[in-house]
Amino acid sequence: MRGVCLDIDTLDNGDLDRNPLHEAVSHWTYHAQTSADQLSEHIGSAEVLVTNKVLVDAPALAAASSLKLICVAATGTNNVDLEAARKRGIVVCNVRDYGTASVAEHTIGLMLALVRHLPDYARAVAEGAWTRAHGFSLYDFFPIGELNGRTLGIVGHGVLGAAVGRIAEGFGMRVLIAERRGQAPRHGRTEFTEVLDQADVLSLHCPLTPETRHLIGAEEIERLGPTGILINTARGGLVDSQALADALRADRLAAAGLDVLDEEPPPADHPLLSPDVPNLIVTPHVAWASGTARQRLIDEMALNMRAYLAGTPRNRVA
Repeated sequence: MRGVCLDIDTLDNGDLDRNPLHEAVSHWTYHAQTSADQLSEHIGSAEVLVTNKVLVDAPALAAASSLKLICVAATGTNNVDLEAARKRGIVVCNVRDYGTASVAEHTIGLMLALVRHLPDYARAVAEGAWTRAHGFSLYDFFPIGELNGRTLGIVGHGVLGAAVGRIAEGFGMRVLIAERRGQAPRHGRTEFTEVLDQADVLSLHCPLTPETRHLIGAEEIERLGPTGILINTARGGLVDSQALADALRADRLAAAGLDVLDEEPPPADHPLLSPDVPNLIVTPHVAWASGTARQRLIDEMALNMRAYLAGTPRNRVA
């Protein structure tokens, strides 16, 4: 069989073992990236197609006469027209839970960096403050907090949210699981606004849908209050970016740690990239991207291919 990967540079910078893919499918063509006008040409006569973020729409599927299997190199499959794939008998599979540890650790890392002011202290050392100090420690430059004893609110208690909760409990945090906004809380969950009122740290792990877009805006930030910390490693559109920037500037929120923005890559004038926004850490959508997680992604896609060829597709979404 012939396999084509449309955007290998989004997965592998040369540090991964692709042998599992080659053991599953004999012939491969890898494209660093694929633009819309290159899509049909790049797919060509592929029987197996791998895409991470490239949009594979109905016209592209109609032109792909040999295509039998699409492996999405992610959990989300909104970049593939699933209905068009079903109509053409093309199987679509995704990969689940490959980045759980990576995302959960990054989430906790953002919390620790913010409560302990790690970037601020690192910058102070780089600027020579420690070499000019009269004592052995600069502990009084920025307040140093602990996660122990704080309340963590989790919005979205799937695999990722649950993993973050387990780690947080290991740090001695009290964990509240938010119910969906506007719904009566199920057993073990807390009403959404009550979580906002009680949480010292709020961490988002829910999907972006029309209902959750701007789930956290000015009103929700006001409930978190001037000592609250917001963490988002899920989807950028969950947060009203301008409202967050305004709140941080006005000290209406203590800090925020983000791995995602509502436009990626973001424009240079994005409100949360302005250098005057204080107490903010933004990382470039890398929470998922540990080497171990990316290798697991490759391995899981290869298993999806083997299962399909054996007549027993796994992780099938279409």
